[in-house]
Amino acid sequence: MAYDRYVSGEPTGMPAETALFDQVTREPRLSDKVADMMLETILSRRLAVGDRLPSERELGEQFGVSRTVVREAVRALVAKGVIEVRSGSGLRVAAVNAAAVSESMSLYVHGGGIDFERVHEVRTLLEVHIAGLAAERASAEDIERLRTVHDRMQREAGDVDAASRDDLEFHRVIARATQNDLFLVLMDSIGNSLIDIRRENLGSGAAPVTLSQHERILDRIAAHDAAGARAAMSDHLDGVAAVWIEQRAQREESGEIPTA
Repeated sequence: MAYDRYVSGEPTGMPAETALFDQVTREPRLSDKVADMMLETILSRRLAVGDRLPSERELGEQFGVSRTVVREAVRALVAKGVIEVRSGSGLRVAAVNAAAVSESMSLYVHGGGIDFERVHEVRTLLEVHIAGLAAERASAEDIERLRTVHDRMQREAGDVDAASRDDLEFHRVIARATQNDLFLVLMDSIGNSLIDIRRENLGSGAAPVTLSQHERILDRIAAHDAAGARAAMSDHLDGVAAVWIEQRAQREESGEIPTA
């Protein structure tokens, strides 16, 4: 019978190179399971920032695993910034480090081969919405801070590095004006990955155009005109993309970079 031949390992007539199923993967390591359970406890807020965790021995007893397994799980969570080891006080739940989150995202964009078009697509979706919220929520202090950064960028327009930093700070101030810290984290994640593009843009003679666009965004936010702020930000980002596309075409034509 065909089934008897199947279980005996005899040829079934199916081509050897035809694979219907992927190989079965190994079960997660015990240390990974322990780390996941500890993380779930922290994320569910049963443990707060600064709370002391049980010792390695106590954790081993609670999980029913060896101290070696616990040590590996702890090491993984320390690497993620979830817990920290304090001298004299053991393991503690760590405060979330927003800068580390932004840096990780920037590294992912740079190291993951994410091209400008995809970053720009996400940036536009995010920053246009941020501009509208900033117009609705900005305080007098936020608007004054935005004017200060804009004025400084005007003074430093001839210094590409300084103007690039001012450009990034202008957009960060807008994100801060939403009164939602998460927008600032997301902005930093994207903004840090675009610093080279900012330098190229401002170094190409586009600084006057950028400053004019920034001024329009500033005016709309100061007027608490959400629709106008969104439109101004959209136009600005379209302009940034147009300059970058033109510069890329010039580099391809000169042979500086290969064509796609």
